[in-house]
Amino acid sequence: MTYITKPKFRHPELEQNARGFTRRDYEGKVSTLCAGCGHDSISAAIIQAVYELDLEPHRIAKMSGIGCSSKTPDYFLGASHGFNSVHGRMPSVLTGANLANRDLIYMGVSGDGDSASIGLGQFAHSIRRGVDMVYIVENNGVYGLTKGQFSATSDRGSRSKRGVVNHDAPIDMVALALQLGATYVGRSFSGDKHQLVPLIKGAIAHHGAAFIDCLSPCVAFNNHEGSTKSYDYVREHNEAVNFLDVITGRAPIKLDQEAGALAIVEQHDGSTLRLRKIHTDYDPSDRVGAMAYLTERAAAGEIVTGLLYVDPNAEDHHDYLNTVEAPLNTLDSEALIPSASALDKINASLR
Repeated sequence: MTYITKPKFRHPELEQNARGFTRRDYEGKVSTLCAGCGHDSISAAIIQAVYELDLEPHRIAKMSGIGCSSKTPDYFLGASHGFNSVHGRMPSVLTGANLANRDLIYMGVSGDGDSASIGLGQFAHSIRRGVDMVYIVENNGVYGLTKGQFSATSDRGSRSKRGVVNHDAPIDMVALALQLGATYVGRSFSGDKHQLVPLIKGAIAHHGAAFIDCLSPCVAFNNHEGSTKSYDYVREHNEAVNFLDVITGRAPIKLDQEAGALAIVEQHDGSTLRLRKIHTDYDPSDRVGAMAYLTERAAAGEIVTGLLYVDPNAEDHHDYLNTVEAPLNTLDSEALIPSASALDKINASLR
């Protein structure tokens, strides 16, 4: 398979930030996701946020697991550090890297399958430990790489592409993050760049566990029940020697929404999302109030977006463990190995 690469030529008059980088310097490889995928819009928002914050690419470490969402770090911040872990294990890899080198900015990009199913325990422990990170879940409610089965965040009563009804209760990642003690919690929509970019910038600047749940429609596996032209129907009635998909390009879904307004967003398959952007007088420092408001609007069938909670005085994992200011990977043997007198003092305290 041949992949199109981006040209290395850069126009000499491209706008630069305070560090002398252009927006192109924060890009990655050409995306191989479906045309119109919301994940690409999230990648663009990350690029814009880092560019506007004037961050040096080498200061960022991007981590991911397995899934469509976990492919996206290849499409942004190509000059940054990166690690693609096994399915659901991104949070523990990120935690270990953070403990070894606290000087880097850690960004974990995951999906609803990677974080709400096989990686749910890993997600929970990284949040409750207060790891200093930006944790973004690109949430589309399906397993895109394995042909659109329900994920753990699929709403009860929703129908799959095959017309199957989901009878399981969904996991609300935002509510879970709030309950586990995340100190920066937001939710956004991949098509609302005006909201998403500032949310990401705030999460990067935050000291502590920052979590963003980003709704990102899957253009390939939205609901198509009853269609005799769907890929699934053709496969069930065709004795082909192999299966090939050709997915036509679709325009990304975009949204420009006022604070406090309710927007009904029609997706590519005709289904809708009811998005409620929080009011300007909303208090994001009230954790209990945030949870109550989310429950109230969920009962009305609405998904609340915006900065839902933030603790401006948050601490992180290093604060709790009282680690040294220097990254652990810079310490020599003399600093790491306790002296005889220090060991005697420790042993004496245990007698």
